[in-house]
Amino acid sequence: MPISEKLKKLVKQKKIEYIDLKFSDLIGCWHHITIPVTSLKDELFKYGVGVDGSSLPGFTKIEKGYMIVLPDPKTVFIDPFFDTPTLSFICDIMEIEEKVRQYSRNPRRVVRDADKYLKKMMPGVSTVLGPEFEFYLFDDVKFHQGPEEGYYFIDSEEAEWNTGREGTKNLGYKVQYKGGYHAAPPLDRTHNIRSEMTSLLKDVGINLKYHHHEVGGGGQHEIETAFEEIVAMADQSMVVKYFIKNHAFRSNKSATFMPKPLFDEPGSGMHVHQYLADKNGSIFYDRQGPARFSKTGLYYIGGLMKHAAALFAFTNPSTNSYKRLVPGFEAPVWGTYSVANRTACIRIPGYIRQKEVQRLEFRPPDGTCNPYLAYSAMLMAGLDGIKNKIDPGQPVDKNLTYLPEEELAKIPLLPTSLTKALDALENDYDFLLQGGVFTKDLIESWINLKRKDVEEIRIRPHPWEFHLYYDK
Repeated sequence: MPISEKLKKLVKQKKIEYIDLKFSDLIGCWHHITIPVTSLKDELFKYGVGVDGSSLPGFTKIEKGYMIVLPDPKTVFIDPFFDTPTLSFICDIMEIEEKVRQYSRNPRRVVRDADKYLKKMMPGVSTVLGPEFEFYLFDDVKFHQGPEEGYYFIDSEEAEWNTGREGTKNLGYKVQYKGGYHAAPPLDRTHNIRSEMTSLLKDVGINLKYHHHEVGGGGQHEIETAFEEIVAMADQSMVVKYFIKNHAFRSNKSATFMPKPLFDEPGSGMHVHQYLADKNGSIFYDRQGPARFSKTGLYYIGGLMKHAAALFAFTNPSTNSYKRLVPGFEAPVWGTYSVANRTACIRIPGYIRQKEVQRLEFRPPDGTCNPYLAYSAMLMAGLDGIKNKIDPGQPVDKNLTYLPEEELAKIPLLPTSLTKALDALENDYDFLLQGGVFTKDLIESWINLKRKDVEEIRIRPHPWEFHLYYDK
């Protein structure tokens, strides 16, 4: 693939000195390798750069470790966090046999193949996504666990627990517990940082929908970007998290997408708005349908609901995810859909007035997911619903938190732990294998990785256990 004149011009204009190759492991963490700009030749996009795949979680074994990272020229951006001018590319992980070939566990392959499967099943149709990125910004974070101690300590200058802080000047204006929703300055003291983050994202082609302070009084925030098709959005989601973390770090703050870092404060989700669209816009729209949803859209909902428990293994893949998914908060715990009701698993936003973007919002996901896998899994579940005409039934528009027990018993409870989600995936994954999108070896590797997470938590004492059992 010849290097474009546009790329050559960019290198010259910006006086680029290095090329940074970024690639995702199976879990969804970025790694990178930096090479000199003199390596920017046609061969780079044909042969890539060698890496040790056995050192990457969920990838190949040590006896077959060497792999290739192959940059995608369409993903180019200038990394604003390096002092030396550096051009970045998002890469695919490739296998080396007799020639370089696609690797089954390459997360970017999965989302591309999910998109291909959709277009084969429904020619001319694309998946459009809009995730909400919720996160906390902290001013001090400490944690450690050893044989003799285990603790974490988190602090936020704007949190209510600091109203009586001494030792430094205290100007008041603290956000009350669970009182941060759309808080205005001076309570919202990180507005400027969020604006700087979104300006940096705009510089690399990621446009803002809005940003605001979220409910959590200990420094919770949300940035929502403009809608994009599934493959591009998966890449953009990696970029958004990278930019938020790094700009927070250089602003002397710490950003986390951990779903539940604070006890008794709201958790951080990553609700994913989604719809299928043709050249005329959303095919989920039907003016005569319930909630103005078409049969196709309802079947898509039916697929998400049928496979929701298995989806959790990809959309909520951390043990901490299930400390957010508890009754009493906005996080959904029951498998139903609704119009406007935030306690439902799937919400049809009631404020939409444009038929071109008629959509649903799948509310369970959080920022610990690998977006390549989570987005693909949701799409495959929705397509299974369309393929098999799965009826989701009637929407439940009541607040599920206060629903009488006899009514609540009729609604399936979603997984309450990572173990239950992994069990569900083991019993329900055929829909993911359609079109070769997911593979059995990827799913098995994912389950093995995540069961190790569960075991690591299981064998360690918890601070609250001392409260419950120390004197027993």
